[in-house]
Amino acid sequence: MKNSSNNNSSSNTNHTQFHHNHPRNDDNSSTTIDSRFNQTLKNVQGLLKGRSIPGKVLLTRRSDPTDELNLPSPDYRRTQSARNIGTSEQSNMSREADVQNASKEDNIPSVGKIKSTTSNIENVSNEVQKSTIGARATDSARVMKFTKELSGNTVILERLRELAWSGVPPYMRPTTWRLLLGYAPPNSDRREGVLRRKRLEYLDCLSQFYDIPDTERSDDEINMLRQIAVDCPRTVPDVSFFQQEQVQKSLERVLYTWAIRHPASGYVQGINDLVTPFLVVFLSEYLEGSIDNWSISTLSLQKISEIEADCYWCLSKLLDGMQDHYTFAQPGIQRLVFRLKELVRRIDEPVSRHMEEQGLEFLQFAFRWFNCLLIREIPFHLVTRLWDTYLAEGDALPDFLVYIYASFLLTWSDELQKLDFQEMVMFLQHLPTQNWSHQELEMVLSRAYMWHSMFNSSPRHLVS
Repeated sequence: MKNSSNNNSSSNTNHTQFHHNHPRNDDNSSTTIDSRFNQTLKNVQGLLKGRSIPGKVLLTRRSDPTDELNLPSPDYRRTQSARNIGTSEQSNMSREADVQNASKEDNIPSVGKIKSTTSNIENVSNEVQKSTIGARATDSARVMKFTKELSGNTVILERLRELAWSGVPPYMRPTTWRLLLGYAPPNSDRREGVLRRKRLEYLDCLSQFYDIPDTERSDDEINMLRQIAVDCPRTVPDVSFFQQEQVQKSLERVLYTWAIRHPASGYVQGINDLVTPFLVVFLSEYLEGSIDNWSISTLSLQKISEIEADCYWCLSKLLDGMQDHYTFAQPGIQRLVFRLKELVRRIDEPVSRHMEEQGLEFLQFAFRWFNCLLIREIPFHLVTRLWDTYLAEGDALPDFLVYIYASFLLTWSDELQKLDFQEMVMFLQHLPTQNWSHQELEMVLSRAYMWHSMFNSSPRHLVS
């Protein structure tokens, strides 16, 4: 993966607003700054609250005139999820002006609140203005932009990342994901040849490592294959498609081959979840309609083999950027969980303090989030949209996960502060996301982007 240039309808307990409780400060000037800071945050809050479209936080008006045109859609196969989602831009313009007129102040230290100033908010506005990514993933103008980027002789990956961050039209997702992960080359003349060669290489790996008798495997390899065979039927159990025997065998082949080729980590439970978005996306090139009606048995063995190969190589590319997440003791995940705890403490000190007083450790719930990249926490139909943003982040993804998961957790800040230890454990293990739509997910991503823009250039926000 190459570096980017910058870096489950809604639940009845879902709250999509910020929670900032600030201690009193006797210093008058600091109080004034706090007042201005709170007002600025309210402006941003109002903007986010009024959004009904996917994408990064749009603090400034779109400047690209093509976004305003009612352009026809190109001749691509469209799915039901690619239909209209309402959008309103006029209601946001007054809020945008409020944010842009926020007062400028230098760094003012504070305890138990976000360590930022109004100038940070202006920086957010400037950064997002550059990206101009506010349109929904499937409107005509954005479809035309995707078509233009993907149809050239050489794809400009940074422009593709900017578009993909806000969501990829489902019928363009397979090609886009292969490119973002560096599996398919940007040069269209080389693409078919590279994919053919990599798919043949995967077949060679199967014949060398998987299609052999157990007598030729070590005891560790036999145990690993058995564990994978146990985990595959448990993968995404609420989606009937993954209960098909042929689907589980495809998962098994991909996972075992990956584990053998990556002995530093081998197979770790949770990696089985990470294959599923790739499998669904690459199958969507051949199967139409709802995933509940899909049958992999309708495909030829050659097509299944090519899809498995694409899943294998894309999984490899994804995990290359987070190798220490799955090595012994998984130190990469432990490090990110610590950063998440510190970030939540800075953003929402009351909920952080309540969790600490109740003795709840972030590792008790957030480890699974990082291990499975949130796949088990949200409805499966939202996973591929979430992964558009993941893959658009490139090598910066591990760092950005901290902000996404902070935003995800603080969706339930008010609820968490009313729960004791046992109640919080149960709540966080069974989060009320089963009725989530794209709107809730986009809110999580928008807050994450804003906080990342505010804090990323100020790493000391995590320093006590």
